[in-house]
Amino acid sequence: MQSRTPDGFTRATLDREAGYALLDEVQDAATQQSALPALEGLAPGFADWVVTALFGGTYQRDGLALRDRQLLNLAALTALGGVEPQLTGHVRSSLRIGMSREEIVESMVHLAPYVGVPKALAGLRAAGAAFAAAEGESA
Repeated sequence: MQSRTPDGFTRATLDREAGYALLDEVQDAATQQSALPALEGLAPGFADWVVTALFGGTYQRDGLALRDRQLLNLAALTALGGVEPQLTGHVRSSLRIGMSREEIVESMVHLAPYVGVPKALAGLRAAGAAFAAAEGESA
């Protein structure tokens, strides 16, 4: 357990090693290879910062289970729109940590009245692409 503030909140820390270990747990090699090397080539050091700050920082905090964090990621990326590569990667990660296709689809359907039908449809298309890719890899 991480150290806490007097109010009981988890202190923000950055643990690079824990970040890369969690990334390997959450993301498959194909998802990592589709993003990290290109990002490193474009903006050297930025990929390492993202992994360290997010997976070695935010994800390490107490208070939310990994599944809940993934559900929030799906909702946020669907609401943003225009980030389908990241959304597809997070759908793949959601499957990898044990979320069902039904849970992923229902989360996006549930978002439609809040974020708009076009964004929910774009999210569903990204989910469909991730599901198809996962089926292709398991065949």
